[in-house]
Amino acid sequence: MLYHDASEIITDDIFVHLDDFLPGRDLYLKLEGLNPAGSIKAKTAAALLHDAERTGRLTPGKKIIESSSGNLGIALSIACAAKGYPLTIVTDANAQPSALNTMAALGTRLTVIEHPDPAGGFLHQRIDHIHKALHNDPDLIWLNQYANPANTRAHTDTTAKALDDELGPIDALFIGTGTSGTLMGCLEYRRTTGQTHTIIAVDTEGSITFGGPPRRRYIPGLGASRRPEIYRDSEKFDKVLIPESDTITECRTLARRYGLLAGGSTGTVLAAVRRHGTRFPTGARIAAISPDMGEKYLPTVYSDEWLAQHPHLADKEKTCV
Repeated sequence: MLYHDASEIITDDIFVHLDDFLPGRDLYLKLEGLNPAGSIKAKTAAALLHDAERTGRLTPGKKIIESSSGNLGIALSIACAAKGYPLTIVTDANAQPSALNTMAALGTRLTVIEHPDPAGGFLHQRIDHIHKALHNDPDLIWLNQYANPANTRAHTDTTAKALDDELGPIDALFIGTGTSGTLMGCLEYRRTTGQTHTIIAVDTEGSITFGGPPRRRYIPGLGASRRPEIYRDSEKFDKVLIPESDTITECRTLARRYGLLAGGSTGTVLAAVRRHGTRFPTGARIAAISPDMGEKYLPTVYSDEWLAQHPHLADKEKTCV
């Protein structure tokens, strides 16, 4: 298949059946990381850029600024390089060095926020920096993945539809919640198509999106210290919070048992499946979304040395080392 540029390459139909992950139930893991951007954020980036061009906000001579802990930054770096838009990504000290190096190699300017706010997060400071940059440079536009409805539409039109097309009826869908774009998009698709499967939104402990107390988090991907504007409780779904120790355990188990090196968000989602999947009856068909692969996490989630430096993240009874 021929594409006009790398940002158009979206893989949306790759699933792995994780045999015996939940005995008596079928678990299908949707792999979103097998595209040049390496994550589900390839869809978000394409949708945000298309919306900005369609509405006339993004025109030749404009420059883009966005906040990202890694995956959207990489996806936007690819798309902006291909389309010729200068890009600044505002990120933070939790970002993986390999993600920062990838964005820089693609020509992106990086601003790294080094110190967390009093609640232990970085997002408020990242957003504050963007507002100051917008005030100082009228040629900058902020795509704003946290508030832009295009983020939600991307997953209604692609992710949720692909799940339906490839798997047919399912009983449950587990979705990691960062900006909540994937979750909101899948909820919208379920509503408009009249489907009845249970949707379980998964977040990490320390994130405030579901109303829990803020806390310092160490694995980028899921979670927020500031509730995304696109997040809504208007549709019925379940909410699960997972400790980062369980994230690490499931990532390592997935690698050793199934040969899949997945990112931290995938480990969090699978931890939720392991905890709550047995509530569904024998024979249930369960789907889970894997947002990215694990290469960027080799220095952290998969590193014994890093884990030794953060002993509170180690579950000594479970962590496979």
